[in-house]
Amino acid sequence: MILVLNNAVDGGYMADEIAHFLPDARVYEYPHEDGDPSLDGVDGVVIGGSEVGVYDEPDQPWITAQKRFARRLVEEGVPTLGICFGHQILNAALGGEVVDSGTSRLRLCDADLDADEPLFDGVEPTVPVLHSDVVTELGDGMDVIGRADYYEYFATRHRDRPVWSVQYHPEFTPRIVDEYDGWEATDRSFEDVTATRTLANFAALADSSAGDS
Repeated sequence: MILVLNNAVDGGYMADEIAHFLPDARVYEYPHEDGDPSLDGVDGVVIGGSEVGVYDEPDQPWITAQKRFARRLVEEGVPTLGICFGHQILNAALGGEVVDSGTSRLRLCDADLDADEPLFDGVEPTVPVLHSDVVTELGDGMDVIGRADYYEYFATRHRDRPVWSVQYHPEFTPRIVDEYDGWEATDRSFEDVTATRTLANFAALADSSAGDS
């Protein structure tokens, strides 16, 4: 079973969509629950997006708690995938830095994803993004596995633990995009997008890790 952390403060941010693309998943409403979720029976964790930034800890004390939880996941070797805010908080929890770039991006973009990375098996380089915050310094132990023309640390992986993170939203589909005002049309099409494969690949990696333990 994959545990999906929904980090939406006021609702939304597609945790249910993430769960939809996983074979067996449960959503945990992290900002609204009392304490960390149990890891009993959990094969992996997906840390989802949020409308707040990791630097909003003074106003969002749950972020401090989730950073501790993220470090625990890394230390215990729990297979983990961070998406958007999840990408940022994983790196921040490990000593990296996240800032607001000042430019909001809500569109399809091209990424240079490492071809030999199992997380990206079958994932085409056109992926959906929705963010202005960016990782500007990697967390300890994190290596770059994906880049974009505007973003050096677009996707990362821990060199010693089964931990990955991506800035893009693999759960985005045309149906979801239709719900967002301000989606920027480009010469890219969702016909070129296979980003949902990221989630299936992660589930397979988590299952493989559980089988090896």
